[in-house]
Amino acid sequence: MNKSDTDHLTQAVHKAQALKRVLDSEFEALKQQDLSSFETLQAQKLEILHFLASDELLQKVKSHTDDQDQAASSVAVWDQVVVLMNECRDLHRRNEILITHKLETVRGALQAIQSPDPLNSVEIYDRLGKMRPSRGKGSMGDA
Repeated sequence: MNKSDTDHLTQAVHKAQALKRVLDSEFEALKQQDLSSFETLQAQKLEILHFLASDELLQKVKSHTDDQDQAASSVAVWDQVVVLMNECRDLHRRNEILITHKLETVRGALQAIQSPDPLNSVEIYDRLGKMRPSRGKGSMGDA
């Protein structure tokens, strides 16, 4: 593998590490509900993903040489990229779960605010985190 191929693999490792940092920052921005930082991170993430998915990089990785020592070192570098990308996949899933949870919370709050029905099925918890008995179910029949 020539120097250019090695440079691309080294760049891929650096980009995968950068993606991991961006995903960690994205999680922190989501936890703090810092949407401007989150939006900025999206542009960075897309740039990194564009590089990692580029045809040029994939062609460099697929290229073979007769020099087994260089090929073996290239495989080791590519394995490092794969490990990092697997970690990034897990971080992305973690961020997706947090986003989904926050969206469900907002939807529930909006539904409770917009619902004219006082007997809606919004679950209410007390200070100890236990669900309070529903006010509407069965209490009308007791009166």
